[in-house]
Amino acid sequence: QVQLVESGGGSVQAGGSLRLSCAASGHSGGNYWLAWFRQSPGKEREGVATINTITGSTYYGDSVKGRFTISQDDAYNTVYLQLSSLEPDDTAVYYCAAGSAEWVRAWLLLAKEFGYWGQGTQVTVSS
Repeated sequence: QVQLVESGGGSVQAGGSLRLSCAASGHSGGNYWLAWFRQSPGKEREGVATINTITGSTYYGDSVKGRFTISQDDAYNTVYLQLSSLEPDDTAVYYCAAGSAEWVRAWLLLAKEFGYWGQGTQVTVSS
């Protein structure tokens, strides 16, 4: 059973930066995609970025390319999301997710393909 705990959210002004962390357990040795999604009120959950625990391959959502960076530590126990050049439209609850590489089509970043979720952390960007 994979468990995910996010931290690092907060409030920031437009143009600022934040780093989110997700402590992951229960997936060691397995081939997983660890990902970040976000959801704001009235909107569907949106794929932000994902990284493969074995290869380190990454995919990003179009709205964050060039501004956000996903990474993982050497032990693959923590995945990070560096948020830069933040905009008010980036305001959302950010969720960490994990899915087996057996069925996740990572390049699509579809929430329904990720079976494990954290509780979420709020990011608020003011103009």
